[in-house]
Amino acid sequence: MPLPVALLLLALAAGVGLRGAAPPPPAPAWTGEERLAAGEHRAFLIPAPKPPEGGPRPWVWYAPTLPNLPGGHENWLFTRLLAAGVSIAGVDVGESYGNTAGRAGFDHLHALLVARGYSPRPALLARSRGGLMLLSWAVERPDQIAAFAGIYPVTNLASYPGLERAAPAFGLTPAALAAELPRHNPVDRLAPLAAARVPLLALHGDQDGLVPLAENSALLHARYTALGGPMELLVVPGQGHSLWSGFFEDPRLLAFLLRHTLPPPPRKL
Repeated sequence: MPLPVALLLLALAAGVGLRGAAPPPPAPAWTGEERLAAGEHRAFLIPAPKPPEGGPRPWVWYAPTLPNLPGGHENWLFTRLLAAGVSIAGVDVGESYGNTAGRAGFDHLHALLVARGYSPRPALLARSRGGLMLLSWAVERPDQIAAFAGIYPVTNLASYPGLERAAPAFGLTPAALAAELPRHNPVDRLAPLAAARVPLLALHGDQDGLVPLAENSALLHARYTALGGPMELLVVPGQGHSLWSGFFEDPRLLAFLLRHTLPPPPRKL
């Protein structure tokens, strides 16, 4: 191939690669984040600059907490929560999928925050597999949760990550996890939350191939409402398991979290 033609093809290929590359995630826009130790786990706390006066401080519990999460895609939601007086915290329990060790790490964070003057009943905010973590903890402690909200949350171990991948986290074989699934799968353990009437909300795309709507948020909605629990399912047409900004900048999600964390306004006499 003549050299000029080869160079032209290389340049075109490089251009296509650059145009097709995913843009880097935005940098987090919030300030004042504190690093904490919750037992043996790394945790974070972003205190609201002006929390409501009187009473314990309201907060939202975010999961999963990983080296890259939460990140800049949460900017819109987090900055508005903080401006309204709602703090945000989370703890890194690794890829626990909601196992016993992960739930124990969550107990450490809850105790740590309550001891620092934060509400004993936070609102939970799950992104993707954070749903397994938070719901598995919540179903055992319905009196310690104000509400649960999820952005395409995983609620069903059999759907994601699947029993083959999840089993080692529970110290079981896939066959043993399948036999014991009702003991570990949050979507099978909803009765205590429903009895306490803890409000749930899920935002989920109808084209999600990684965490299918039907096997996760829609199944959660069907089972929870059948048990008498209050839940709102917001289905997003045409969206999958993506970083589409509408998942992270939904005013309904923000309003739900504020409604279940902030104290009600004083009644007019």
